[in-house]
Amino acid sequence: MISNDLLTKIYPWQNQVWSHVNSDSQRMPHALLLHGRVGIGKYDFARYFSQSLLCANKNKQGCACGVCSSCNWFNDDSHPDFRLLSPEQDAEPEDEGASTKKTKKKTQISVAQIRDLSNFLSLTSHRSDGLRIVLIHPAETLNNASANALLKMLEEPSVGVIFILVSHQLQRLLPTIISRCQKINMPIPTEAQSLTWLDEQGVKNAQQQLAYLNDSPIKVLAEQLQFSKLEEIWRLLALGNKLQAHIVAPILVENSVETGMIALQKWMYDIVAMRLTRQVRYHATHIDALQALAEKVNLNGLLQLQKKVDELRKIALHPLNHELQMESLLLEYARIFTGK
Repeated sequence: MISNDLLTKIYPWQNQVWSHVNSDSQRMPHALLLHGRVGIGKYDFARYFSQSLLCANKNKQGCACGVCSSCNWFNDDSHPDFRLLSPEQDAEPEDEGASTKKTKKKTQISVAQIRDLSNFLSLTSHRSDGLRIVLIHPAETLNNASANALLKMLEEPSVGVIFILVSHQLQRLLPTIISRCQKINMPIPTEAQSLTWLDEQGVKNAQQQLAYLNDSPIKVLAEQLQFSKLEEIWRLLALGNKLQAHIVAPILVENSVETGMIALQKWMYDIVAMRLTRQVRYHATHIDALQALAEKVNLNGLLQLQKKVDELRKIALHPLNHELQMESLLLEYARIFTGK
């Protein structure tokens, strides 16, 4: 029986996997590969499993005590026997002599990051009988050079080192890396599990929010602030040809242009769905508004606008004037509805 304490550390749909990875602590593989869909808690599971492996006083179920020096180090991101590798972020000046800086998000784990592990792997644990953990997330962001450098480490594993790779897209990993890891297909929560868990977290209207965020309860919980803003956006989009683009555009891009593009994409998807099938996917509580729009819309114009939004979303991070760009899209959106 899984203890209540453990349930506060991992998600309920992960209980069986937890029991599996802790079933034989004496024969732990040197590399684990946790893979599965985005938004199901793979990284959180990997973090807690790493902490538990390093804990000096874990219980029989493999749960970290949370109070020993090792757990305190881990919670402070200062554990000497733990390394997390993920795409770095560099701060670069906007122009010469500029006092402000912009953050450029990197999308790859570099070969330099992998090579920097050499010193870590050559050391012994701070505890004589301890382990060292390398967590790589997401593993598909390894480029060719860093993937091959990691492969050499997996082919000749250091004693007492466990690699934990987390991947959303298994097909993007080198087959040779996959073959040197014990694969664990992380479970997807059922709708009942998701709704129960979200109810316990105090989330209201969880079913629609799950549909909007592709059935990821973790994303739903993280985006509660976004949903309060989305309600305002949906109300404005429901105005159809009466929508005032210059007012709505800054609201749509307030969080990020990509978030705004996604909101517009999903809203238009449901207008098309309502027009063609009398059903919606993302906005179950706005069926009346979507039906009214579906009856007035120029379907060909809507489909053309969908294509344009899809293309612009691909360059959503490009340094364009996003507010003007969104305003242009919304002007076109308003024009595809009749005034009937």
